[in-house]
Amino acid sequence: MLESRGVNLFMAFVCHQLLIAAFYFQYVEGMDPCPLCIFQRVAVFVLGIWFLLHGIHKPLAGSRWHLVYNIGGLVSVVIGGGIAARHAYLQTLPADLVPACGPSLGYLVDMLPFTEVLDVVLKGSGECAKVSWSMMGLSMPMWLFLFFIGCAGLLIWRIYRDVKPSRSIF
Repeated sequence: MLESRGVNLFMAFVCHQLLIAAFYFQYVEGMDPCPLCIFQRVAVFVLGIWFLLHGIHKPLAGSRWHLVYNIGGLVSVVIGGGIAARHAYLQTLPADLVPACGPSLGYLVDMLPFTEVLDVVLKGSGECAKVSWSMMGLSMPMWLFLFFIGCAGLLIWRIYRDVKPSRSIF
């Protein structure tokens, strides 16, 4: 059941809705995203594409394509979850340990090679440590981290079902 087309398309829709919510907070509520937020959006977008492709193609469970889609999604989840965890960590630091605010992402992209941009962004800055919104005591990166953990559980379970050795009574 968790390998069905409907589950994959539903998860693609959930990723779509997460991006819609992010754009709502940015353009309606006026909350500009920090560089880590932008990278998390990219991870959610890529994960949504994996789920969408998996739902459209609908390979048989246990097939090579089924495994490719699940591993691709898991890579997106691990990267996005790592970024969300780093972001949540920066938000829990005491004020005196928060890194100084750096240049904008646009400036970094214009001035530095991509690998250095990644290094600078993933270290985080003061703007990444600011909590602009929370629900039930958890900030957006924390909620997104929980989402990535749930997706990781789903994808790991699917991969396990695909590669586990068949059991024989002999």
